[in-house]
Amino acid sequence: MKIFVARQPIFNRKEHVVAYELLFRSGDVATYDAEDDDEATVSVISGAFLLLGMDKTTDRKRAFINFTRNLLKRDIVMQLPSQSVVIEILENIEPDEEILEICTNLKKLGYVIALDDFIFSKKFLQLIQLVDIIKVDFMATLGEERKNIITAVNNPRIKFLAEKVETREEFEQAVSLGYSYFQGYFFSKPEILSEEDVPSYKVQYIRILQEIHRTDLDYSRMEEIIKHDVAFSYKLLKYVNSAHFGFRQKVHSIRQALVLLGKRQVEQWISLLILRELGRDRPEEIVVLSVIRAKFGESLAQKMNVPMLAPDAFIMGMFSMLDCLLNRPIKEILKDLPVSIGVKDALLGANNQLGNIYGLLLSYEKGEWSDVSFYADRCNIQEEEVPELYLKSHQWISIFLKESSSQ
Repeated sequence: MKIFVARQPIFNRKEHVVAYELLFRSGDVATYDAEDDDEATVSVISGAFLLLGMDKTTDRKRAFINFTRNLLKRDIVMQLPSQSVVIEILENIEPDEEILEICTNLKKLGYVIALDDFIFSKKFLQLIQLVDIIKVDFMATLGEERKNIITAVNNPRIKFLAEKVETREEFEQAVSLGYSYFQGYFFSKPEILSEEDVPSYKVQYIRILQEIHRTDLDYSRMEEIIKHDVAFSYKLLKYVNSAHFGFRQKVHSIRQALVLLGKRQVEQWISLLILRELGRDRPEEIVVLSVIRAKFGESLAQKMNVPMLAPDAFIMGMFSMLDCLLNRPIKEILKDLPVSIGVKDALLGANNQLGNIYGLLLSYEKGEWSDVSFYADRCNIQEEEVPELYLKSHQWISIFLKESSSQ
């Protein structure tokens, strides 16, 4: 069976990622060939734990995993480490005596239990006493209903998770109502500020980005710009001297570092370092997602047998969330960056080759499997090859984060 796994971050009130929900391929995709949903989910869980390992799949954070009634009744739950997972009980599961007994046993074994897409009903009263987290769908639950659920449950021990939170306003409302966890793409929707509100240090990084992506890259001019930022110069030299690059002799100057890296390496690695610096005051997941998209996009271009697109696909993924990092419209940012027309058009929604790659990586990231099928076909990529490229992107980012976090 073809295994498809994506993940969606779950945040706390400080916008730190505390867990990921693993998203499984749904049965409405044309190439879905599992005999039933239970077997499909078991296969995906096995893939997440055995193919890559949960440490890398969820960065050692808990994984929220949906369970059907049949799976709850089987020993598959017991094979998952209690410290690594949250058992999500689907909304269509009747809370009868059998389910109550299963959940009681899971609690005794140390598992965290969540109720998915919760709508209050008295029939859930006994089950509520056993769960730790209640998930509320903010698209299906509106207005006062979002607060009324917390009031009706009336249990200070239980944490509430607002899911499908798509705007900053919804996030702030959920915080004010008493929700503890948040899931959705609110973190990737920027609050647009005026140009003069962009901090000066970010303006300096934009200047460096502009310089390194010029077709006529001038190492002397580049060196002068970087040297004006002592902290960044120090981080760059320390990074270039890290084990990742493995240069035999120690690199002592900015000019030497630029020459040794070469144009493409300068574009990629200095851009990644700048991305990390731009994200210092933003949720870390924005930087993580940007880097995953960069590597994922590059890998997809290579799989399409158009290697000349790979560098642009990398830059496209990396710059796809610059609007969130700078709180400025992406169109305005791209106007100032000398990246290729193809990259700019793709990020603005154009239907070109890079746009198809962008559509594929976004749909996979969100677990929108029918769109994955559509864009994989447009990119002339075998659908079953996409998950491995996605997982390898996660492996690659761990190298970057490990090296850059020590700077």
